[in-house]
Amino acid sequence: MEGKFIKEKLNNHIGSAFSAGEALKAIIVFATGFVGYGIIEILFRGYTHWSMLLTGGACLLTLYYLNLQFINVSIVIKAMVGAIVITIYELAVGIIVNLLFHFNVWDYSDQPLDFLGQICPLFTFLWFLLCLFLLSVSNFLYHKRPYLLP
Repeated sequence: MEGKFIKEKLNNHIGSAFSAGEALKAIIVFATGFVGYGIIEILFRGYTHWSMLLTGGACLLTLYYLNLQFINVSIVIKAMVGAIVITIYELAVGIIVNLLFHFNVWDYSDQPLDFLGQICPLFTFLWFLLCLFLLSVSNFLYHKRPYLLP
């Protein structure tokens, strides 16, 4: 009897956690990161790569969920965590696309304190600044313009 109750509670929780509205939000956030990061790369480097579009979507979606999960944490701490998360994504994707498949999407070998040419402190700092900006925009939209979000 108790097992059935737990199973029903778990199924109800899972069903509510993955509602159609939440799925739509996740798709919109991922797509925004996908397109947004592509635009940033094109503006600053003149080109992008499909792997960066996917990574941009994954990074923004992760940042979105971190922001939701840790509502009462300061924006600076969230931006620091976001920068670390993005740096971890960058390292993982860099190992796959640059070192394993040799797509040569980026190379930080000329940067101080780089690791395998895939990550470096300068870009972690830039990710921190980007996270500060994105979290500020997100908080503005959430608190001031909630009708913009589904």
